[in-house]
Amino acid sequence: MDTKTVPRILKYYRKLNHLSVKEVAEQFRQSKHPIAKKTIYGWESGQTQPSADNFIFLCNLYQINNLSEAIEICTQANTLVIPTDLERSLLISYRKHPEYQAAIHKLLELDSNLK
Repeated sequence: MDTKTVPRILKYYRKLNHLSVKEVAEQFRQSKHPIAKKTIYGWESGQTQPSADNFIFLCNLYQINNLSEAIEICTQANTLVIPTDLERSLLISYRKHPEYQAAIHKLLELDSNLK
């Protein structure tokens, strides 16, 4: 993992979860491990790296369950796309109903070979 990946993951997933830096700092404070907002900005800019414990805390806070997938999303995208709540809901529903996926592909004129 290169030095740009962790900052991109942290910023992307914080925004994806609709959290401000102030709110993340508050979560750390509530966990009895206060972190300054400027420290979080440092992590997101790549000036510093969070400790393993802080990184795990952030992964839990940001609901990052699959770090490999998070890395792939953040390293392959030229621009980070943060889905809306509706888009996330649609994706979750799509994945829950594989029996409808072929019809959705046809309706949206998607290549049915895409996985």
